[in-house]
Amino acid sequence: MDWKSEIDAAAARIDGHVVRTPLLQLDAAGLPFSVQLKLEQMQHTGSFKARGAFNTLLGEPVPEAGLVAASGGNHGAAVAHAAHRLGHAAHIFVPEMAGASKIALIRSTGAALTVVPGDYSNALQLAQDYEARTGAKQIHAYDAPATVAGQGTCLREWEAQGLAADTVLIAVGGGGLIAGALAWLAGRRKVVAVEPETSCALHAALTAGEPTDVEVSGIAANALGARRIGSICLDLAQAHLGESVLVDDDAIRTAQRTLWQSSRQLVEPAGATALAALISGAYRPEPGEKVAVLVCGGNIAPDPLQE
Repeated sequence: MDWKSEIDAAAARIDGHVVRTPLLQLDAAGLPFSVQLKLEQMQHTGSFKARGAFNTLLGEPVPEAGLVAASGGNHGAAVAHAAHRLGHAAHIFVPEMAGASKIALIRSTGAALTVVPGDYSNALQLAQDYEARTGAKQIHAYDAPATVAGQGTCLREWEAQGLAADTVLIAVGGGGLIAGALAWLAGRRKVVAVEPETSCALHAALTAGEPTDVEVSGIAANALGARRIGSICLDLAQAHLGESVLVDDDAIRTAQRTLWQSSRQLVEPAGATALAALISGAYRPEPGEKVAVLVCGGNIAPDPLQE
């Protein structure tokens, strides 16, 4: 696939529908170097997911039955928001572990919502059943070309803003965001995949040489808790990924606190996971290596300002 052309087309398609998210230079206590951040938690519905959702809805026909999506929370909110903005019906399936704040965010869009026991895989099964029963269009959270191309607009935008880094660290769940980054960069910069130790579908697949099921748990599981990596992501990772590292929950919590204390950025655990690799030493840059971190989500549970 000509990913550059697909991502260029996605960027033109979603222009005016998504936020051009800002950059921030982080000079945090404990880090001996400056880190450029892209604050994608400031995107519509609090994560990068709006990019892929709008690209899919604007680029493909939507049936009368509307849309259906399974999600750990952020993707569902993005699809529901895009559907509302574009005048389509949407039914979102999320697991209970999505948490109250993400569930409330989806409800606020007016989309139909079904909360199911278990994890993302359980929600996906019910969403697929709904698709077969109704004819609704399934918007996959990460393993679809339109989703990946939409997420790739994030790195395209970042380079246009002056990405000043040799290496970009990106948190991984099902792999849509990092797949988009790898597709756009195509080896021009080093990309490091960062996953929680207890939700590491990409790391397991790279070790096994093929997608493999993993157990999912930990504080970032409601955003990064895919049981199996997407096939598009794995193909791109095998071709272009620089390194894959794992971090524990304590490191993620420390990164969350660092983002708040150093720059007053409130992010969810998934949003802090990539930075956790630098703070914990799971990834150690070479002397003079310029690093950047993609902050991917801000939907904290519970909502810190909810009464």
